[in-house]
Amino acid sequence: MKNIAFFLIPKKDVIFLKKNATMRQALERMEYHGYAAIPLVDSKGHYAGTVTEGDLLWKLKNTPDLTFSNTEKIHLDEIEQRTQNAAVSINAQINDLISRAIQQNFVPVIDDQGIFIGIVRRREIIEYCAKLLNENNLRII
Repeated sequence: MKNIAFFLIPKKDVIFLKKNATMRQALERMEYHGYAAIPLVDSKGHYAGTVTEGDLLWKLKNTPDLTFSNTEKIHLDEIEQRTQNAAVSINAQINDLISRAIQQNFVPVIDDQGIFIGIVRRREIIEYCAKLLNENNLRII
């Protein structure tokens, strides 16, 4: 069975934001990269959650007088994260990844101190499972 590190996209290759970034920065980063969610880190590099398009949309809807032009005044730590993308330890088992990937497009990975070190995308997990099925001559209905 493969180690989580085999699937890891390292932090240096992941688009993420600091928790004190602005709503506008998140919107622009998501638009530019075509992402629906971005991991957040705190000032010490710890994983601090994931901001989603939905979180930003609800903030916009529920904040009177908030327009795109003044989203630079709203910091991400002021935005409720409606979805909790749970992180896994780099030492976790592949089954932990699979159970989280059912609910999440990506799984944040942390080290023993809670420092964000990267992500594992759902895509790689599905490809791995498909390869195992194929190698064992199993078919999906």
